[in-house]
Formats: sequence, structure tokens, C-alpha cells
Amino acid sequence: MSASPRVWRGGVADAALLAALHATAFPDAWPEAAFASLLERDEVCVLIGALDDKAAQGFVLIQTVVDEAEVLTFCVADAVRGRGLGRALLDAACDAARARGALQMFLEVGARNGTALELYRRAGFVEVGRRGAYYHHGANASDALVMRRDLNQK
Repeated sequence: MSASPRVWRGGVADAALLAALHATAFPDAWPEAAFASLLERDEVCVLIGALDDKAAQGFVLIQTVVDEAEVLTFCVADAVRGRGLGRALLDAACDAARARGALQMFLEVGARNGTALELYRRAGFVEVGRRGAYYHHGANASDALVMRRDLNQK
């Protein structure tokens, strides 16, 4: 039997957890203080998720301003990728943004991140822009794709 995704709302008290998860997914991970500072803002929301009764295995951090929302950062632990947690988090983020009055959700993703691109496209996101050489990892640079999903459709 496969594990079911479980998603819950987090807050400032989860800043250390978010920083630790972020560090497993990104070479330029955000520190705990950055998460704490963002989560003190009313327009920022974090949704944390796990499979079944496990501890947190991923999260999505969004910001909603007027009628637009943006994914600020999003990660799922390697061990559970491809098992539905990412999609559950993304869907919950869209629902939360819609509940806050957003009509559309934006995000940026590395043009070479095929796994994430597939997830976003399946979730209804479409490419609306490109930022050349936006991400830098050592001497390598890659483009960022700007993607958007209209939230008036499920």
C-alpha cells in the first residue's frame, strides 16, 4: 500500500525545520533567519507535508499580494520524490492562494530541472517568460523559466 500525502500549515516556529529541509535540496540554501523573517509577514504562508505519519518531508512557501501569488521556494526530500507529495503540496498552495484572493500563481524553475518542470506542467502551469543565466552554480549558469497557473480552474 502506498503512503498518502498529508499537508498542514506551518509557521515561524518551523523556520529551523524549513532551513534543514531546504539545505538538502539546494546548494544555496536559505538560513533559518530568512525563513523566520518571511513567515512573520501576513502575506507569506508555508505548507508542510509528509507521507502518512512521517515527519516533514517537504514544503512550499508562497506569498500572496492582491490577486497574485508566487511560490518563493518549494522542496521535497529525495527519498519521497515521485510519490505524490510534491503535487499535494502544490495543489494545497494553489488552494491557499485562491482562498487569499489570488487569481494566478507564479513560480520560477531552472530550465534544466526536468522533474520539476513535468510536475508544474501536469499541475496546469505554463511558461510565460525566461530569465537568462539566472541560476548560478559554481561556474555554470542556467536559465529560469517563469511559469503561471490561473487559479480560477482546478
